[in-house]
Amino acid sequence: MIDWLVGFNLSAAELSALKLSVQVSLVACLCSLPLGIFIAYALARWRFPGREVLNGLVHLPLILPPVVTGYLLLQTFGRRAPLGAFLEQTLGLTFSFRWTGAALAAAIMAFPLMVRAIRLSFEAADPKLEQAASTLGAGRLAVFFTVTLPLALPGILTGTILSFAKAMGEFGATITFVSNIPGQTQTLPSAIYAFLQSPTGGDAAMRLVVISIIISLSAVLVSEILARRISRMIGQST
Repeated sequence: MIDWLVGFNLSAAELSALKLSVQVSLVACLCSLPLGIFIAYALARWRFPGREVLNGLVHLPLILPPVVTGYLLLQTFGRRAPLGAFLEQTLGLTFSFRWTGAALAAAIMAFPLMVRAIRLSFEAADPKLEQAASTLGAGRLAVFFTVTLPLALPGILTGTILSFAKAMGEFGATITFVSNIPGQTQTLPSAIYAFLQSPTGGDAAMRLVVISIIISLSAVLVSEILARRISRMIGQST
């Protein structure tokens, strides 16, 4: 692990929870990013029936109690649920009470932050630059990948990092969907909760709380710094 973690003298259980949290958060962000870009672009640029409904569904995890989201995931992707049973039998994907389910829950809970940041970036992109590229003969896909996407890169980066931080802190939906199994589904928030239930777990819980704060704060600062640098680079190039 990173050198600064040595000073915390983390136990094997604490390190396991930290590693699993990083793994879950990375998978959640990377797997949801393509869909997040697509939906953000659709909400920013397209007008279609049901657009407001889609926008509401995207932001629903921010409004619903996390336990409700976890329960819905269990009813949808559980082993006895039709979709969950189908995925397990055909693709070998099992979500309930597995780390993959923790990644799915984290992705859904962090998805609104990702989409919102990317959408704002798409809306802020100058359409005149896209029109100029079109007049030079570039097709829609070429314009999107060579003009629109680079202009939206600061928002994409910010949304990805913020969603990673949100995924690291996800608790309610995760513990409802995949429980709190050490070494398998126990992420940082779940480990903190478990340590707080023990009379001797106060120090371990405090160490993990401090690490969580450091990771979350670092993610916010890094996203701001990188977004500003990329924005300046784009401004200089245009």
